[in-house]
Amino acid sequence: MSSTASLSSQARSAENPGIGYLALTYADLRLPLQVLKSAAGYYLGTTLAGEPVSRESREYFTSHEAATRALATGDWHQRACP
Repeated sequence: MSSTASLSSQARSAENPGIGYLALTYADLRLPLQVLKSAAGYYLGTTLAGEPVSRESREYFTSHEAATRALATGDWHQRACP
């Protein structure tokens, strides 16, 4: 994957701290990052009115605590596209 195709969480955070990059880029919505859960596991993403808008993290985490820690420390990878 080329460097232009992916953003590190640090680069994304510098531009929009705590805001979902994909939600902003593809839906023009400035939404806060949060820990969410799907059948695949926990992930970092955004919601609007209780409905998911974007999955921002490439990773799925095995627990809510692990996802919360990743969000707090920046130890996660930003998805480049939806």
